[in-house]
Amino acid sequence: MRALIVDDDEGIRWVLARVLKEEGFDVLEAGTLADAKLLQKDGVDLVFLDVFLPDGNGMNALSEGMFSAPVIMLTAETTFGHAAEAYREGAMEYLPKPFDLDEVRALAQRVQPVKPSKQTHQAVQEEKEPQSSIIIGRSEAMQNMFRTLGRVATSDLTVLITGESGTGKELVAQELHRLSLRKKEIFIAINTAAIPSELLEAELFGHEKGSFTGANKAREGLFEQADGGTLFLDEIGDMPMALQSKMLRVLETGMVQRIGSNQEKSVNVRLLAATHQHLQQKIKEGLFREDLYYRLNVIPVHIPPLRDRRDDIPELAEFLLQQAADDLSMVAPILLDDAVGLLQRYDWHGNIRELKNVMRRLAVLTPGASITLSDVALALGHDGAHGTGHKLETLDEAVVRCLRTYMDQLGYAEATDMHRNLLAMVEPALLRLILEKCGGNQLKASDMLGLNRNTVRKLIRQYDIDPAYFKP
Repeated sequence: MRALIVDDDEGIRWVLARVLKEEGFDVLEAGTLADAKLLQKDGVDLVFLDVFLPDGNGMNALSEGMFSAPVIMLTAETTFGHAAEAYREGAMEYLPKPFDLDEVRALAQRVQPVKPSKQTHQAVQEEKEPQSSIIIGRSEAMQNMFRTLGRVATSDLTVLITGESGTGKELVAQELHRLSLRKKEIFIAINTAAIPSELLEAELFGHEKGSFTGANKAREGLFEQADGGTLFLDEIGDMPMALQSKMLRVLETGMVQRIGSNQEKSVNVRLLAATHQHLQQKIKEGLFREDLYYRLNVIPVHIPPLRDRRDDIPELAEFLLQQAADDLSMVAPILLDDAVGLLQRYDWHGNIRELKNVMRRLAVLTPGASITLSDVALALGHDGAHGTGHKLETLDEAVVRCLRTYMDQLGYAEATDMHRNLLAMVEPALLRLILEKCGGNQLKASDMLGLNRNTVRKLIRQYDIDPAYFKP
């Protein structure tokens, strides 16, 4: 088996090559598309392809049929749109950087001697669109969601989107429509919980003239209006039981019947639904039909709350801050690290909707060119240490977060002698903090640290720390 790695980053090629060789592959490496074209002449079984290369775009090369072997796209982008585009262009898989080596091994083991299908791409043939959605994130949960959405975007399968209020369920539905074969047709969204139950049936299925008081003329329902396009039903968990039966019939037959009519009409609608409720619990309580649930839950997609993907918050905050600045025709202030840290520690019960409002508030009200910790605390409505929806970060959580950032900064460099290096960074910082607390008194510092006084003196000399600096 032969694998071809196409990436202009030598470090990435080295890491991938090492893993693939362990899996029994002969590995070829290319830093440009031109080199890749020459190297694959003798045949390869798997291609790892970067998007941005010195002599062209890997995604374009894939769509033009340059590679006959299965292709795994490598990209630093962390958006659903990018994942969907990779699948649409015929990629076997989409792998965001930095990638997990175990995932690379699993992908290598999945390789089959078949060529990737280009049918979907040929059917779509659509222009590239800029990414403007806030469906972004490099956390594992979000990347898994992107993969699911990317695979079903061009299908007509029914998708049930679950998640807390404010997580962006309608945004996901809009993206699914935008990347579907129905993208040029209408997209209609309705919040079923916002319409009185007695009016919801007429809104969805339409009515004939005189079918009820106030029905002065015949009216198409949303299913008829969305014919050929996509209908998104938000908060479907609140739909009345009586209406659920009629909804089930539409999904089973593709036929709708207006109120007051004895005739049915065929409609071709892709249905997307969403809810923040636990539908299986509602089924147990007799408030939701089990057969309708299974009709809706063909492809389940769950959007995790922000507190479960805190590592995504810095990227989201920067995006939303820039978006707010663009909307207000102003220059976006800079988010300082300690301000980002507070954003990550906040629990965000309102999820992305709440984060978006806070970033807009900061864009408008920040007095200087930088957003500080106190600016964020003020925007959140508390002093930065306590307040509604805020949970103090434990020392363990802070250490893990900082170590993760440090490891990310290492990138693909091989980590060596980690214990000594980390100790050399942490130990002097701890010494300075304790000396500051003890006013430079080395005896007190020794007691606080639980170390011999001579050991503390030795460390002070080793790290070139002046205790007199901390004296009152």
